[in-house]
Amino acid sequence: MTDFASRRTVMVDTQVRPSDVTKYPIIEAMLSVPREDFVPTAKREAAYMGENLPLGGARVLLEPRTLAKMLDAVDISNDELVLDVGCGFGYSSAVIAHMAEAVVCVEDDESMAGEAQDALSGAGIDNVIIHRGPLNEGAPQHGPYDVLMIQGGVAQVPDALLAQLKDGGRAACIFMEGALGEVRIGYKMDGKVTWRMAFNAGAPVLAGFEKHGAFQL
Repeated sequence: MTDFASRRTVMVDTQVRPSDVTKYPIIEAMLSVPREDFVPTAKREAAYMGENLPLGGARVLLEPRTLAKMLDAVDISNDELVLDVGCGFGYSSAVIAHMAEAVVCVEDDESMAGEAQDALSGAGIDNVIIHRGPLNEGAPQHGPYDVLMIQGGVAQVPDALLAQLKDGGRAACIFMEGALGEVRIGYKMDGKVTWRMAFNAGAPVLAGFEKHGAFQL
C-alpha cells in the first residue's frame, strides 16, 4: 500500500520549503490535506509529483510549489473569505480552508464539482461552498471577497471577477504569454487593481480567460 503521508512530507520538504515558503499555516495545511484524494483515481500515484497534474481537458492541478507560493504571496488570515476559481477536484480549496474563515470555490464541470464535494466531505472540511457556474463569472452572491485565486492560467482577468474583490483585497493569478507565465499579485485600492509580478509559473489558460481581440464576436 502506498504511503501517501510520507509522500506528503517529502512534497513539503522538497517542493514547498525550498521555495521560501515558511508560513506555518501553509505548511500545516499542505501536510494535512491528503492530495491523493483530490485527483482522479487513476492519477493517485502521481498526486505528489512536482509538476502540474492534468485533470482532463485544459484543466490541471497546480504543482505544489506554485500553489504554496501563491498562498504565501496573498497571506490569507483566518477571518477572511476566499474565492477559489476553477477548484477542479477541490484540493486548492481544501488547503485554503485551513487558513481562511471560509472558501467559495467556483467549478463549471459538473463531474469535478461532485468529486470535489465528496473529497471535501471525506476530509471533514465544512467551510467550503462549491458554486456551480462559469469560472469567469465567479460567485457574486457570496461576496465580496478578501482574496481571489484562479487555479489555472489567464490571459486576462474579467472585470466581473475583480468587481467581487473587496477594497484592500488581493488576487493571485498566473498570467500566460504564449508558453511563458508569471504569477502576479493584484491589490485592489479605490476600486482599481494594481498588479505586481511575484514569480514565474505556468498553466493552461482557462476557458473564459483568454485575451479578447477587438474583432471577436
